[in-house]
Amino acid sequence: MATFNVPYVTSNTSSWGPPAKEDDSSSSTNAPVSRFEDLPYAPFGRSDRLGRCADFTTQSFARTGDATAGYFRGRTTRNDANKNLEFQYKVDSEEAKEFQLVDSSNVRAAGAQGGGPPGGKRFVPQARKRAQNAARMRQLNARRDNQNNNAAGVGRFNQPQRTRAGGRGGRGGGRGGFGGRGGQWRDRIDRQASVSVRPDWRRVEDIDLGKLSKGTSPLSNLVDNSSPKGVEDLAFAGFLDQYNDQYDKVSTRTPAPLKRVETKEFYPVTTTDDPVIEKLAIEGKGTVFATDAILAHLMTCPRSIYPWDIVVQKLPTGALFFDKRDASQFDYLTVHETSNTPPAPLGNRDNEEDQINTPERLSLEATMINQNFTQQILRSQKHRSNFDLPNPFWDEEDNDGMEPASVAYRYRKFDLGDGVQLVARTELHGLAKDNKKVDTSKIALPGKKKKKKQVEVEEEQGDQYMTAYALNEYDPSYASNAPPARPGTTINWREKLDNQPGAVLASEMKNNSFKLAKWTAQSMLAGASQMKIGFVSRINPKNAYEHTVLATQTYRPADFASQMTLEMGSMWGIFRLFVKLLSDQPEGKYVIMRDPNRAIVRIYGVPMETFEESDEESEEEEEDEEGAAEE
Repeated sequence: MATFNVPYVTSNTSSWGPPAKEDDSSSSTNAPVSRFEDLPYAPFGRSDRLGRCADFTTQSFARTGDATAGYFRGRTTRNDANKNLEFQYKVDSEEAKEFQLVDSSNVRAAGAQGGGPPGGKRFVPQARKRAQNAARMRQLNARRDNQNNNAAGVGRFNQPQRTRAGGRGGRGGGRGGFGGRGGQWRDRIDRQASVSVRPDWRRVEDIDLGKLSKGTSPLSNLVDNSSPKGVEDLAFAGFLDQYNDQYDKVSTRTPAPLKRVETKEFYPVTTTDDPVIEKLAIEGKGTVFATDAILAHLMTCPRSIYPWDIVVQKLPTGALFFDKRDASQFDYLTVHETSNTPPAPLGNRDNEEDQINTPERLSLEATMINQNFTQQILRSQKHRSNFDLPNPFWDEEDNDGMEPASVAYRYRKFDLGDGVQLVARTELHGLAKDNKKVDTSKIALPGKKKKKKQVEVEEEQGDQYMTAYALNEYDPSYASNAPPARPGTTINWREKLDNQPGAVLASEMKNNSFKLAKWTAQSMLAGASQMKIGFVSRINPKNAYEHTVLATQTYRPADFASQMTLEMGSMWGIFRLFVKLLSDQPEGKYVIMRDPNRAIVRIYGVPMETFEESDEESEEEEEDEEGAAEE
């Protein structure tokens, strides 16, 4: 039969805790043998850093070896060097005297680097010396040129999000470059959301745009990149003017001044305010309704940087309406949004030169340039083509001497599959001739029949639908406090546009990737055959109100999309994802908004009365203004 031995417990009659060794007078047959007596004890806490079984990072070792690594090791372990000395290995001094260092190699003198003869000197070939001297002279010349350019007001705008202060080296060279030891973020901009999130909003989904583009997002299985099964034209409204071919001949040597169009009216109407879409929805022509601007924005949203928001309403029938807020900045164009040197907010600067180069002022300037350019490049009313329906947003009685801009609204239906019928209002800006190049000339060779000579002659083949947009030149050195620019970081349009238009376009694709992608998507949604892009620049960098057209280029939307690595299938997949996520939600109102500082799009469920207060207030203000004007 097994017996149970009572565990040994020491008794202490004088104090709490186990008694001292000399005070322990108790005895027991099962008292354990003290195996841990006279052993050193190291105090340990959960917040202490664990060491290593063989620790070579002590203070004495950190002073040897590489200087930089020794500095960091010494700094991190200096406080712990004197802890637990009883556990450190101690060399017997008597035993150490028996060992001697034997080294037959040559002793390198102090100051010698990378080997070589004693004295710290080494042999350098004459060719290398000449190359070093030439490189030194180039650095001196570049430094002198940068100083001259800085004195003339030409410099590199300090990029606030990615500039680091302090430290050596890093990308960009020199002190205070991008990166480097001891660098810290300087002037970092924390953008604010386009609309404030309220406590009663319900978060539906978070979409990481970076993972979605790479296919590593958990929502990637919901993405369908197939093209629409069918496209159908439902209605045409408005009119189109003929494109003026003279603007194809504009160059930097013969520029055309940009005129202000003050008699044209533009109508950036949202989806639910469109009477044609309302009629098509009543007739049951589709299940999803949107405009081309909203569609293109969602399709290309992985390229966006600035915050934005879109309102979606789901009806009891399951129909989805994608809208924009009336008080939003959705219709304003951005400038250098995807650039490494984006425009910085004004902050505490009151200089007039800086005020015209803020993101808000540049956005307003770019929008005005784009509207004026699209109307200036068209011919007069004699070459106008009217469609069946008039402009649905123009009121003849309340025109005040204005006329609608040359815009045709093309209402199209896209069959996206799974019962999703998308009805979109797209825009066309003009009619352009299709000039196809053919060979018509012949030459005669001795003793042979006439053969065709490769001579290209343009032959008119009819009119095609086109869209028109304008890019405005922005040099980060426009800002008065911009530091000197590195060579090659900026491109002067007046120097490169005639001889190297591809370099200018590549630079704009990098600095305005999101804006160009939206324009391309809008052109493809509208079924345009041509896309006209104008290059507009300020006459004076300090004057934001006078501009000139330096060139006009024509592109095929599909070819332009391939140059931008923009796949139409991926764009349709992103939009299908939003439709699927919202289709699974109950009836109500939702907001799709981009995080202001991260590449994340969030979907919120909001009360039905959200944003209605601002609309009512704006209507009351308009009524008050009209009443004051009548009085």
